Amino acid sequence: MDSTKRRSPMAGVVAGAAGTAVAALLLTGCSQHDTGGQNDRQDKVAERGRSVMPFDLDQTTHHFTPTDTGGIQEVVADEPGDTEQIGLIRSHLRQEAKAFTRGDFGDPARIHGHDMPGLAQLEEGYERLEVRYQKRTDGAALTYHTEDPALAGALHDWFEAQLSDHGDHAEGGH
Repeated sequence: MDSTKRRSPMAGVVAGAAGTAVAALLLTGCSQHDTGGQNDRQDKVAERGRSVMPFDLDQTTHHFTPTDTGGIQEVVADEPGDTEQIGLIRSHLRQEAKAFTRGDFGDPARIHGHDMPGLAQLEEGYERLEVRYQKRTDGAALTYHTEDPALAGALHDWFEAQLSDHGDHAEGGH
């Protein structure tokens, strides 16, 4: 079975064009050293994630899809028949949904830091945020809904921070 990550068509283009990526970094004022710093951060996030998330990041993918009223966070097994990873994903996201409904965003804070974008607003506005758990055949999903546009914006910032921090273990906009 193919154990490669499922990626958007653009991911291969970007990953395969290292020279172009370096040029883009230089054009935006970043250096190759900055990229190394991001990779260091992603490594640290993955390490902290292992102590919080029971599933294997190398065998799963996070999907973050913002919506007008919140967003959808999915975690799926890269191999659809991987019942061990699917079970671990479901158990973890079920627990996270319960915690988030109580305003407890401690797990993401332990992984990404207490100063991650959007986190403070989500903790403060949790009573205006509906979090629903849903099983998927290949994992599970959390759907976030709010009528508060500022809270939806904070959730989008929170999603973006996770996308950046999880690197190859995450994708956006599904």
